[in-house]
Amino acid sequence: MELDKPYYAVIFTNLRTEGDDGYAQMALEMEELAQQQPGFLGVESARDGLGITVSYWDSLEAIANWKANMDHIQAQRNGIKKWYSWYKTRICRVEREYEFNK
Repeated sequence: MELDKPYYAVIFTNLRTEGDDGYAQMALEMEELAQQQPGFLGVESARDGLGITVSYWDSLEAIANWKANMDHIQAQRNGIKKWYSWYKTRICRVEREYEFNK
């Protein structure tokens, strides 16, 4: 994913509680909804015990608007109530990037 620099990364690291309890469906819905938001640039995600989702945005304003989205707020509340035993969110400015691709 080659993006114009600088841009922003929201790194959401978490530990899940036991069971799905609607999590997988909500995660899909939130990714689809994020993709519709102005300023959204992309997303990458991995889970192997520890879950990490990194979303990419063109501005801090776009990130703030996503955080304030009412459907996203409801997903955040459900996350605190039933899906996560721990999480941390970091917002970073990406100045440069490089990659290896065989």
